[in-house]
Formats: sequence, C-alpha cells, structure tokens
Amino acid sequence: MLSSYLYLIAGFALLILGGDLLVKGAVGLAGRFSVPPLVIGLTIVAFGTSAPELFVSLDAALSGQPGIAIGNVVGSNIANVLLVIGVPALISSMSPTERGVRRNTFAMLGATALFLAILWFTGTISRINGAILVALLLAYLVWQFIVARQSGRGADIVDESEVEADGQSLGGISLRIVAGLIGLPLGAHLTVSGASDIALSWGVPETIIGLTIVGIGTSLPELATSVTAAWRGHGAVAFGNVVGSNLFNLLLIMGVTGLVVPFEVDARIIQVDMWVMAAAAIILGLLVFGRVRMGKRYGLFLTASYLAYLYSLFAFG
Repeated sequence: MLSSYLYLIAGFALLILGGDLLVKGAVGLAGRFSVPPLVIGLTIVAFGTSAPELFVSLDAALSGQPGIAIGNVVGSNIANVLLVIGVPALISSMSPTERGVRRNTFAMLGATALFLAILWFTGTISRINGAILVALLLAYLVWQFIVARQSGRGADIVDESEVEADGQSLGGISLRIVAGLIGLPLGAHLTVSGASDIALSWGVPETIIGLTIVGIGTSLPELATSVTAAWRGHGAVAFGNVVGSNLFNLLLIMGVTGLVVPFEVDARIIQVDMWVMAAAAIILGLLVFGRVRMGKRYGLFLTASYLAYLYSLFAFG
C-alpha cells in the first residue's frame, strides 16, 4: 500500500519536472531556429504546460482505466476554478484584468458547452468526437494567432516570460527535451498505477480517484504559479492560467485521447460531475465578465465549495 502512495508522489513529481524540462527545451530549440515568440507561446508552451494531464489521460485510457482518464480532466477543471482561483484570493485581492482574458473565457465557455453536449448525447469520447475537439483547438490557435498579429501583441494565453530562449546551449536543449520525453510517460504511468491501486485499496471507483487525487495533482503547477503570483501581488495571472488550462484540457487532452483510445464515459461523470464542472466554468465566466475584484470572502467561498465537493464525492459517491 505504501508503494502505491510513493508511486503517486513520484509520478506527480516526474510529471511536473518533465513538463517543465520539455517546455524549456522545446522553447530553446524553437529559438535556435528563429521561431517567433508568438508562435512559441501559442503552440509549444501551451502544449507543454498541458503535457502532464495529456500523458496521464492517455496512459489511463491505454491501461483500460477510462475513469481516471476522464476524471483527470473534469476534476482538474473543477480544481482549477475553485482552488487555483480561490486559494490565491485568500492571500491577496485580485481581479481579472489580464489582456485578452475575456476573449479566451468566451472560448473556454464554448468548449465546455460542446464537451457537455458530447457527453450528454453520446456518452463516449469517440474518434469522431476527438477529431472535432482537436479541430476546434487548431481553429482556436489560428484565431489567437490572427488576433495577436493584428494587435501587434504576444499570445494572451501564456506567460510571455516562458518564451525566453536565450542562454541555452544545444546540448542543454537536447538534454531537456530527452529528459522531458522520458519523464512525462514514466510519471504518467506511475501516477495511473498508484492511483489505480489506491482506488482498489480504498474500495472506491477509479473515477473518484481521477476526480480527486489525480485531478488535484495535475493542477498543482497552476496552483503553485497562482499562489506565487498572488504572494507577489500579481494574482490576476491566475485567471489567464485557469482559462487556458481548462480550454486545453477539454480540447487537447480529451481530443487526443479520444483519437488514440476511444472510451465510454462513466455514468457518474455524465449525471453529476460534468455539471459541477459546468457550474465552475460559469462562476469563472461571471467573475471575468463582471471584472469582480476578489478578496478573502470570494476566496473562502470557492475554497469551501471545493472542500464540500470533495466531501460529497467520498460520502455519497
């Protein structure tokens, strides 16, 4: 039993480290070929920051554990709003003032509505559904690129500091990419293996573990970034981080997973958890479009709501 927890912790650590190394290496390589920072931000960085969730869902689906695959995404999207927005608000007041956050929130809400429709009417993540999601992601990236070029600004969905590629040698770049490509699948396998064993020992469905432990674990990078930013008085970046992460979780991770390994969705997700995810997305939309200044009361409400959701999962799930 102890080994299952160690596998899970080691898996999360490898996912975070591997994703970071892959992003830095890929950005450095793109810089070597003079790829514009805008393109790097919209493609490499955006993909790389979603790589941990992608590898986890792929490994889970390939291992015949679709509950973890879908629970990872749905649980992560819920945690992103209620925790990644809620906890920083407990530290410092913040409001959604980032450039382009309203436009990207609109896209995120649209992706959420489409995802709900797919689950409600089909109950599966099929190859056709996956192709639709990936096609929409590509369309979104093209739209972002056109808007950013027209405005003369960089990508709004990523931190521009992440596209800095100076100071990396070719050897260092290669080492980072290789380490990332090794660490990510290994971390995903350890995470899924540990989570599956924990679910078995606790006597709860794998979907519950995916929604909770795995969903929170794959949201840790966003949570750490947002808490650090709030501590430094830049909490507004949390909104952009969450919007971008939730959008890519739905379109990229579920899209690619569906293309590779189609699977049926747990009835519990369709009946309960996707609606919780939708409610969280609506709350985020109201905060963004209302430009609500969030303080400790809002932060406490969101964080308490997440804790209540976790309690309901284990008490009634």
